Amino acid sequence: MELVGFRSRHAVTRLVDRLVAEGLVTKDPQGKLIPRARNGEVPLLGIVEAGFPSPAEEELIDTMSLDEYLIENKEASYILRVKGDSMIDAGIREGDLVIVERTNAPRVGDIVIAEVDGEWTMKYLRKRGDRLYLAPANPRYKPIVPKEELKVVAVVTAVVRKYQRRH
Repeated sequence: MELVGFRSRHAVTRLVDRLVAEGLVTKDPQGKLIPRARNGEVPLLGIVEAGFPSPAEEELIDTMSLDEYLIENKEASYILRVKGDSMIDAGIREGDLVIVERTNAPRVGDIVIAEVDGEWTMKYLRKRGDRLYLAPANPRYKPIVPKEELKVVAVVTAVVRKYQRRH
């Protein structure tokens, strides 16, 4: 009431209900208000056919934040720039950004960031028998079998590529 100069609780309740309805705030289970970030939201206008052409209609479906779409666990996530082409067949190119999430429980088949025998790399985590190894997504490279230690520190959760427009 003090913040906005209202004299009645009813007026504050109506204002809060309106803010919730507009998506500017949410309420936690205890009823406390949590602001929603609206910065960086981009309109989601529809679906585009990647197969046969179809009539397209532009219709505002929603807005979305790329942060919210790409990153589930902000506290455990970070971004790395890709160097090299060993993951090209996985759709990851040199210069791309990968969003990775720290983990203690990688799964076989995940694309991981790992330290193998003191050197860092990004590869598929694979298993042969009871031994883990790292596999590239480019036939020009060989799998990496650790001689001493393989320590997976993160799993790739997204790839970001910015295309350069040609004039």
